[in-house]
Amino acid sequence: MDTRVEGAVADAVRTGDGEAVRLYVAACAERAVPLFIGMRAGTPDREADLDLCVESLRGLWSADRALPDAAERVRALEGFPELQLCEEGISDVAGTYAFFGVLVLRYALLAHASAEADPALSCGHVALTAMGLLDQNLPDGAGFRAEEETLQARSLSGGAAGLWEASVAAGRERVRAVLGRLPR
Repeated sequence: MDTRVEGAVADAVRTGDGEAVRLYVAACAERAVPLFIGMRAGTPDREADLDLCVESLRGLWSADRALPDAAERVRALEGFPELQLCEEGISDVAGTYAFFGVLVLRYALLAHASAEADPALSCGHVALTAMGLLDQNLPDGAGFRAEEETLQARSLSGGAAGLWEASVAAGRERVRAVLGRLPR
């Protein structure tokens, strides 16, 4: 499974201005963070974590300027259990996709603050990895990875028209697919 960001997308991220980088990571996060939210909604003592993620998603869409508290948000995310090292690792479905959602948001916030290509490409890479894994674990190979690649390219194609709506819809479908994999 190739999880690298497609070459033309990577080139556009590297040569794009700050606003293009911020739009790219906002869209990636909008598609991935619902995985964290969906897997952790209703979990005791995680309300503040969920609020941070929702507020961060909202702030990421202000692509014309950096979030003034992005570093603070990253530090808070780094305290989430999903990003803590543990000997047994993550082995459950919900934990795996919650991890991917938080990691995408971490890289998105770093890229949003710096407008640098490296964290933005890491953000895209993690999103592609998560969707490739999801495709492998669904009986019909749903095509989430291909959709992610298409939407990543779209986010750098010169306009934001319809991108938020498409990203929200994709995020919802991904949550539904993961929820369908959870034991009943």
